[in-house]
Amino acid sequence: MVQMKNTPYRKRDYTFGQDMLALRTAMGLTQESLAERLCVSRKTIGRWEAGESYPGIAHLKVLVAVAIEKQAFPSGQEQEAIRAFWQKSHRNALLDERWLQALLDAHRSHRSFTEPGSEIRTREQTSVSSTGNQSRVDWGEALDVSIFYGRAGDLNLLSRWIVQEQYRMVGVLGLGGIGKSAVATKCLHLVAAHFDVVIWRSLRDAPSCEALLDDCFQILAPQDLREVSMSLEQRLRLLLKHLRANRVLLVLDNLEVLLEDEKDTGHMRPGYEGYGRLLSLIAETDHQSCLLFTSREKPSILVPLEGSRVPVGVLRLARLDVEACRQLLAEKGVVGSAAEQERLIEAYGGNPLALKIVASTIVDLFSGEITLFMQQGNVVFGGVRELLNEQYARLSKLAQQLLGWLAIVREPVSIEELLNLQGMPIARAYLLEAVDSLRRRSLIEQGRLSGSLTLQSVVLEYVTAQLIAELAAEIEHNQPQRLIEHGLELAMSKEYVRQTQRRLIVSPLLMHVRKAYSGYMEVDTHLLTLLDSLRARSVHAQGYGPANVLALLREFRGHLRGLDLSSLAIRGAVFQGTEMQDTQLTEATLRDTTFTEALDAIRTVALSSDGSLWAAGSWRGKVRVWRQGGKILHLAWQAHTSTVSSLAFSPDGLTLATGSWDGALKLWEVESGSLLWTSWRTNNIQSLAFMPGGQMIVSGGNDGAVQLWDSRDGKHVMTLSGQSGAVYALAWHPTGELLASGGLDGQIRLWRWRGTQPAPEIRILTGHRDWVFSLAFSPDGKTLASGSFDRMVRLWDTESWQVRETLPEHMDRVRALAWSSDGRFLASCGFDQLPRVWDVERGSYCLSLQGHTGAVTSIAFTPDRRHLLTGSDDNTLRVWDVVNGQCIYILQGYAVSLYDVAWHPDGARLASADSDAVVTVWEMGSGAVLKQFRGHRWIVHGIAWSPDGHFLASCAWDSTVRVWDIETGGMHCLMENPGNDDTFFYGVTWSPDGKYLASGNYQGRVYVWDAASGACRWIGHLPPAIIRRVEWSPDGTLLASCSDNGSISLWDAATGQLQRSLQGSGSMVKSIAWNADSSRLASCGGGQGHGEIFIWDVQSGECLDVLTEVSGIPMHLHGHQMELPWSVAVVMACYGGGM
Repeated sequence: MVQMKNTPYRKRDYTFGQDMLALRTAMGLTQESLAERLCVSRKTIGRWEAGESYPGIAHLKVLVAVAIEKQAFPSGQEQEAIRAFWQKSHRNALLDERWLQALLDAHRSHRSFTEPGSEIRTREQTSVSSTGNQSRVDWGEALDVSIFYGRAGDLNLLSRWIVQEQYRMVGVLGLGGIGKSAVATKCLHLVAAHFDVVIWRSLRDAPSCEALLDDCFQILAPQDLREVSMSLEQRLRLLLKHLRANRVLLVLDNLEVLLEDEKDTGHMRPGYEGYGRLLSLIAETDHQSCLLFTSREKPSILVPLEGSRVPVGVLRLARLDVEACRQLLAEKGVVGSAAEQERLIEAYGGNPLALKIVASTIVDLFSGEITLFMQQGNVVFGGVRELLNEQYARLSKLAQQLLGWLAIVREPVSIEELLNLQGMPIARAYLLEAVDSLRRRSLIEQGRLSGSLTLQSVVLEYVTAQLIAELAAEIEHNQPQRLIEHGLELAMSKEYVRQTQRRLIVSPLLMHVRKAYSGYMEVDTHLLTLLDSLRARSVHAQGYGPANVLALLREFRGHLRGLDLSSLAIRGAVFQGTEMQDTQLTEATLRDTTFTEALDAIRTVALSSDGSLWAAGSWRGKVRVWRQGGKILHLAWQAHTSTVSSLAFSPDGLTLATGSWDGALKLWEVESGSLLWTSWRTNNIQSLAFMPGGQMIVSGGNDGAVQLWDSRDGKHVMTLSGQSGAVYALAWHPTGELLASGGLDGQIRLWRWRGTQPAPEIRILTGHRDWVFSLAFSPDGKTLASGSFDRMVRLWDTESWQVRETLPEHMDRVRALAWSSDGRFLASCGFDQLPRVWDVERGSYCLSLQGHTGAVTSIAFTPDRRHLLTGSDDNTLRVWDVVNGQCIYILQGYAVSLYDVAWHPDGARLASADSDAVVTVWEMGSGAVLKQFRGHRWIVHGIAWSPDGHFLASCAWDSTVRVWDIETGGMHCLMENPGNDDTFFYGVTWSPDGKYLASGNYQGRVYVWDAASGACRWIGHLPPAIIRRVEWSPDGTLLASCSDNGSISLWDAATGQLQRSLQGSGSMVKSIAWNADSSRLASCGGGQGHGEIFIWDVQSGECLDVLTEVSGIPMHLHGHQMELPWSVAVVMACYGGGM
């Protein structure tokens, strides 16, 4: 054994050196800053990291304490990691376990002062802690200016303009790296107390003007985002309204990103003209707020305003004064005489960023001495770009590669994430050395999270441009290197980052490629040739090359149809939403690649209690289960024959319960997907929930009863009656002692649970004016949240059962609710397409989540409260970052459900209605699409041709019935509910003479309109239930309707008087059809997995025959040729919404 005492460090300990370097990198500290914390020299830190020496016990303890403070050790494994590090440091003294435990306890105690769930912050929280007064401050990506040099005169001038003289707009201009962002941030700190609201936003990722304004509204007034279809002008008017009503300071950093490149005109880039309009309005319109922006170039909009009486000011930052520059150099460890310092400062124009970069070079290569550096004679005189060119050229290939990755991911990343991104495996030690090299040169910065890395804005822009230029040259000469090393648009990136990658990297690169070739075919051919050359390489040697070329082809062509992708190694490609018909993937290797899935509209979602399992049920009856927080599809199967209306994991996560409109309640084993049991009690299940202990499942359906089931074997335990209409919502109190139900009647009923038996119904809560579709108890059981079709979310105190608060922000019906696990936040969603998050504890509205294009039907928090899962009719499942409101992942499907078809009277054309809100007319001979009618905003559930075939009527869940002119393709007439209430129309039919239209809705009403004028002729009222179909008798005297409660109603077509009701087995009736002489009526429907068809005598109301040997539930009948009671022409037997 080597005696360390006699030969202390003759042989380098590379293992300890690399561990030391990794630890410092994880702490996010430079060698200088760590040396300062440990009271040693930077060279001492360097010797430790080189494995030349070890820290003493005193220094080692301080080092461990700093690492714990910076959270540099793996979470939950701190003690093990510290013991291993201590052992590698070759200390003869054993680790003092009591000291270590006390240190960790003190750190945990300090962290406990942070409020649980504080990672999800409302704008008010951030503001109060930031300013200490009533200002609301959202810092966005503002810099840390705890270290700031000089600029006192500049700050005084800016403060005077903004506070005393109340300038509407102030610009801070200057060269890259001169300190514009730092000055703006420092100014913000000085003046924030004079404003009601302060918002900082960086423009370096070039968001659209609309996106920026919506982001601002999240802070100013989130309720203003209720209307997702606002135009830019409407948004600008809304912003001005807030700028007049409140004192708002809006800071926009890096405005030059939006200006035209290489033209020096100061005009906005194409697609960003809205910003010019924004600047003009703020500058020229009277208000009490201020816009502060930074830019390297003056926007042209300011030119005519300067010197006028308009309160607009522009400050062009000059060089940093000599004294401040000296402070900066001293901080970096640069030494020299006053004259040498001034010469160096003059050489780099007093540019802070340039001086930081060159200071690192002087310290690393010339022991910090200016004289030695200046003797080299290679000082770059000029701007930052020239300096960056020199620095970039001096970097190792690996360091250049890392800069490229940081420019692509565009967000702070950890060392581990950088390692995982590499196309070819790289030793951690080499990567850490490259990171340290970049940090010493001030080319990278520490991100917000400990141990994360990112790029300063000037460096980000430079590296992005450099990467694009290098890639363009490689593509032109067919010599890919960077193209293989880097993935330009990563499928695994957060959704908003991926959109930025496409906009700022893929699209500009394609523009460079197109400039190199004269025509479309030349570009296409060259990219395909490049793809073939990559195919000739080994799988490992292809790297990201094929995925990058395919990204360019998709951007160029708009599709990837008919391509030969065989034998390619495709890594990180994004194929979601991309047409790929007839594309070959034989022997292709796919990794981290996303495709559009056969995923139809999501009706409901659920998460297991630990968040590891996600489940989604669809309108077509399919269920999917994902593992690892949605990353891996575990199971996908056809669980039901109709829509999966509700699903829930058992408390232990081992089983999944599903309920459907087919009337079945099923329990599945999650691991294997095997069916454990099926129970039937009603013809339709709308909601279900596990009892907190997991011993029972409660379900509700259209029959108005609440059913309880033994979760072990599916046996029916009891029925709770009382709801006067369908039960759409169920929720257990966390203690399992209280059950709440809500539904069609708008009331909430409460049952107290004692042991295994419910006590009598204890209370009815009233207040909602329409269906109660969602209920959720807070985790502490003190609040019950209810969401309704009246667009309101109400919070009920569970002690007094009084409404504590009403949340009225939704513009349309509320569909689902979810609490965060700490009970502080409530999420809601509905038909207005905007999921919302509320801070219930503070009684404030946090944010709206924008992106869905269809009704959002389900919502759930992950257990860590950081993310939300939403399912929508737009065929997407989205995951949201609740902290910043961004969509980070989309699971996209393409399935479209057909809800109705109708033959044209000539038999040569067919019309279809689908979940995409589109009405399509097909030519039957060729199958070609003849016409498509767009105008409905949601599911089109019924269509019908006029008797003469000139018009096509459609009804939808958007509260409208529309009549389309087949010849012109335009809308002929629009019919709505006369009461202007939101409704779902389910079926539509023409009178035999073509003068009238009839339809039924979900509230048990039958409507008849004049087809020419759209005027409502009469409305028939029935007990609340969905009316699926209406059909006119061939003689035009009667109108028949059928509903989910099993009844058939016959109406006088002229007066709307109810003539007769026919009642079958009680199962839901899906469709009806008349025979030719109007004497017979057929109805179809069923439940519990079997179908039935009834034949009725219209005159007597007698049931003439029942056909029960029907597999499944027939959904639609057509039978104007009936001669005998049982000769029914069933032309469609479909399930749920699918056909």
